[in-house]
Amino acid sequence: MSNAPHYDIDVEQFWRDPYPDLAAMRADTPISFVPQLGATLITTRDDIAVCEKNVAVFSSDQPGGLMNVLMGQNMMRRDGAAHQAERKVYYPAMSPKAVRDVWSAQFELHAARILDGLIEQRSSGGAEVVDLMSMYAMPVSGEALKSMTGLTNITYGDMDGWSQAMIDGISNYTGDPDREARCHDATAAIDAAIDEMLPSARRSPGNDLLSVMVASGMPLEQVRANIKLTISGGQNEPRDAIAGAVWALLTHRDQLALVQAGPNAAGATWQQAFEEYCRWVAPIGMSPRRVAQEFEYCGVRFEPEERVFLMFGSANRDERWFEDPDRFDVTRATKGNLTFGAGPHFCPGAAASRSLVGDVALPMIFDRLDGLRLADDDGASPVEFGGWAFRGPLAVPVAWG
Repeated sequence: MSNAPHYDIDVEQFWRDPYPDLAAMRADTPISFVPQLGATLITTRDDIAVCEKNVAVFSSDQPGGLMNVLMGQNMMRRDGAAHQAERKVYYPAMSPKAVRDVWSAQFELHAARILDGLIEQRSSGGAEVVDLMSMYAMPVSGEALKSMTGLTNITYGDMDGWSQAMIDGISNYTGDPDREARCHDATAAIDAAIDEMLPSARRSPGNDLLSVMVASGMPLEQVRANIKLTISGGQNEPRDAIAGAVWALLTHRDQLALVQAGPNAAGATWQQAFEEYCRWVAPIGMSPRRVAQEFEYCGVRFEPEERVFLMFGSANRDERWFEDPDRFDVTRATKGNLTFGAGPHFCPGAAASRSLVGDVALPMIFDRLDGLRLADDDGASPVEFGGWAFRGPLAVPVAWG
């Protein structure tokens, strides 16, 4: 067992707001064993960057890990040549070139259609207040992911529900049986959706992940696992970033003014707003590792088969890297943030996320919904956030016009 100093948390409070505990760990015990999670947490940006690259010790290959058990072993749960082989097949469908040439135009069509629906609903006497999360961020993310995965036979609601069930399952470190059961139901439904689309993917392959992986000859078991991986992170991260970044800009009107002024007027870009939001509130706040061999780092002894959490959400608020890190500042230099990880397991969907959120979803909603504001603009009922492994707003009620 690790000899790291123990740090106790209130699990419920940590879910509501992990940042005070993470700041305390960075200051006093940057490598801490948290008994309530059964894991050693690494919380500083520099330590995470070093340890994430040391795959011989801090391995992504976790046979008994929750993701492997519940979703199958995907490429992000492999190291070395095995990881690179699957990544080589996967990456062309999600590369910056693919995003530029194929997906960005589809992102724009999806977002425009969804906003058209909101505007039409309002003009037809619909509700004055809508939940930005469920009515915009979730369908935009879900429709984009349907296109990219090739699972066009499902609804965006299916995509969101399955994603949430899986991320709840793989972050179920307290062993809740209901969360595990919901995750099993979601993965079974994904398998059924894949089976339904396989004939067309083989007959008329496209640029989507299912077509690309099947055409490569990748075994079907690995195709299934990598589609599930993509859904588990590719739905909630942009969904939460869209809704969260809109909330952040609406509650920091000075920052919104800088973005709307643009860089030519000494302001900032929408992409900067996206990057700063994800630094400030990392949608994916943690990545687990298995200790593969005995090792000592910074005076802490790690034993084989221990569980380690690389706390990306903590790294992104590391005072050694970011001045006044708890402040939302769209002009901040965010280079060095670990929103998409680092090293060999850097998120392969980063280009798609940046395009969908920073280039399309954020500028389009502010352009199309004139006078966009929080429904509770006086802050009497603040927007609630939740999560530490995955974090985002629970609902964002807005109005406009």
